[in-house]
Amino acid sequence: MITVSNLAIQFGKKFLFQDVNLKFTPGNCYGIIGANGAGKSTFLRLISGDLDSTRGSVEIAPGERLSVLSQNHHAFDEYEVLSTVLMGHQKLWQISKEKDALYAKSNFSDEDGIRASELEERFAEMDGWNAESDAAMLLSGLGIKEALHGKKMADLNGKEKVKVLLAQALFGKPDNLLLDEPTNDLDLETVRWLENYLANLDTTLLIVSHDRHFLDTICTHIVDIDYGKIQLFAGNYSFWYQSSQLALRQQSAQNKKAEEKKKELLEFIQRFSANVAKSRQATSRRKMLEKLNIEDIQPSTRRYPGIIFTPERETGNSILNVSGISKQGDDGTQLLKDLSFTIEKDEKVVFLSRNPLATTALFEILNGEIKPDTGHYTWGVTITTAYLPMENSRYFEGRQTLVEWLSMFSEDTSESFLRGYLGKMLFSGEDIFKRVNVLSGGEKMRCMISKMMLRNANVLLLDNPTNHLDLETIQAFNNTLINFPGNILMSSHDHEFINTVCNRIIEITPKGIIDKLMSYDDYVNDANIAALREEYYAQ
Repeated sequence: MITVSNLAIQFGKKFLFQDVNLKFTPGNCYGIIGANGAGKSTFLRLISGDLDSTRGSVEIAPGERLSVLSQNHHAFDEYEVLSTVLMGHQKLWQISKEKDALYAKSNFSDEDGIRASELEERFAEMDGWNAESDAAMLLSGLGIKEALHGKKMADLNGKEKVKVLLAQALFGKPDNLLLDEPTNDLDLETVRWLENYLANLDTTLLIVSHDRHFLDTICTHIVDIDYGKIQLFAGNYSFWYQSSQLALRQQSAQNKKAEEKKKELLEFIQRFSANVAKSRQATSRRKMLEKLNIEDIQPSTRRYPGIIFTPERETGNSILNVSGISKQGDDGTQLLKDLSFTIEKDEKVVFLSRNPLATTALFEILNGEIKPDTGHYTWGVTITTAYLPMENSRYFEGRQTLVEWLSMFSEDTSESFLRGYLGKMLFSGEDIFKRVNVLSGGEKMRCMISKMMLRNANVLLLDNPTNHLDLETIQAFNNTLINFPGNILMSSHDHEFINTVCNRIIEITPKGIIDKLMSYDDYVNDANIAALREEYYAQ
């Protein structure tokens, strides 16, 4: 259990947040949300003790262990992978090291024997004899093959290190667990494994994440950081979002009577509570929603960008034909091999691959940025495309202001016209005169979306469109794509994004494609497809 009392943090003259009084209890998962810069990671650092508060206190229940997902990917480079995971349980690791040091002594004394006996007893109480096998199981579940378990962390790539550090945080089932963006750099299958693992923990769990499906699957509460306040709400992210939007609409409906508003809110709670019955944490979450007071539902003060794609013309029946495309990477790896498919009118397609370089290569080919080694593709005569690349740094190497930068992609270069597009993406006032070379990752993505909106395209090419975006922009982007009247071709690691937007799945594997006209939920839950995927990925 974690108790936060009168907590405040101040940087310079500004309080990031203050007067925070919350209690986080075992068996519950708290999703921490807020706009970029609101203080989500800062709040976790205060709880972990990595950062001192301006005032107030954080108390961990006596005897309980706190584990934190390390953000320093080089901190354990000198250690072996398996040892790095075991170090997640510091007490067990220290006992193990002291025990080994005693047994290695050449002049082992009676006192050493007594001490070793004490350590052996504590080691057994902590289930130390199963520690290495438990750590290995965590690593395997997260996709780290056994051949890597004895290697040094320095020999692993960035994505592998992330998985090992996540295993380290999970190891030993700590009483309290803090995870800051745990799904970053994880593929969809590993995220599913993590969802299942966390949903069955009785730990007090605090998580910062931009993955809405992940938050919906495991969270029993939402902790909202907004305008210097931190508030706690029962339910998962979708419940928080939908209820806050409903409350906002009701706030705007001045003529609606209080009784009608109350009835509408109660019906919403009952409807959502019934849907929750299907979730992994159904029992605890339903109890909370049943006890929820409708006065607890408050309108959100969040600002959502206005992402609006307006195709200049409707697509014809011929959209895209791809025939026999192959492409090798710079290192000689075969990314695409004899890839052939046809895109039909009204299809919204997600391209999946365990190698993200494969989907990026496909989008770069279709956008004319690189040429395939073999094969060809043909767009329909009615098609205009807009492309959102995963890597966009090359677009922001100059020193133009935002308005100057956007004018390079617009026929109408008047400031008032361009301000309208930048304003939709929440760049207001003097923001439009910021230099593009100093923008954050999220700001660059919002600029790229503004550029896309100017195209009035009827086909959108989106390579991991949720990268660097906050939850508000992801939600607005998602809502827009659901209703987009043209075609969408995208890759993504965001389950909710894929499932709500796409009606066709094309998975690129080393042994060909798996092509299904179905929802993503149906795709991942189909046993026959799962068996086929394993066959196609088998070495």
